[in-house]
Amino acid sequence: MNEVERVLAIKDGDHQAFINLYNEYWSQVYDFSRLYITTIADAEEIVQDVFVKLWESRYLLKEDENIKGFLFIVTRNIVFNRHKKKVNENLLKTSVLSAFGHESYYNSTSVEEDYCASQLKIFIDKLINSLPEQQRKCFLLSREENLSYREIAERLGISQKTVEIHMSKALKFLKDKVKRGWEILLSLLSF
Repeated sequence: MNEVERVLAIKDGDHQAFINLYNEYWSQVYDFSRLYITTIADAEEIVQDVFVKLWESRYLLKEDENIKGFLFIVTRNIVFNRHKKKVNENLLKTSVLSAFGHESYYNSTSVEEDYCASQLKIFIDKLINSLPEQQRKCFLLSREENLSYREIAERLGISQKTVEIHMSKALKFLKDKVKRGWEILLSLLSF
């Protein structure tokens, strides 16, 4: 049975065609969801949800539907819409630490984490460069030269309270933008 015939059979309610599709793709859907979901039970639930969604929306399938693409789009949507809090935070932490060059974390990362870290590093560097000049100077002196707020204030000829304000604003800006950028990066990686 070719792809068009299988889509038409499933659309017509053919249980055997659906079972064959499930048997062919369940492990790929499971593996894909495990990239982002930490527990086996949650990943298994997502697999079931994906195939239930396919069966329930089979009437909407088009004859030339790319079933594999459909399954992965549905999986991605379920993962990010229903399980946002269960997205693998360790991947984010490791990627952020790698992006900032913490070698002990960087050496233990996988290829995917390396890619995420490099993309995140580029993104963070652009964000840092977009900070207002004084915020950027304060942030870089703190993070790259490990200077205290007092030392930064002395070097820049400003008050320690001004350094605190600049750092607070810079960190809030970076935190908000990195969070949004991370969500975008994960959605791009899910294709």
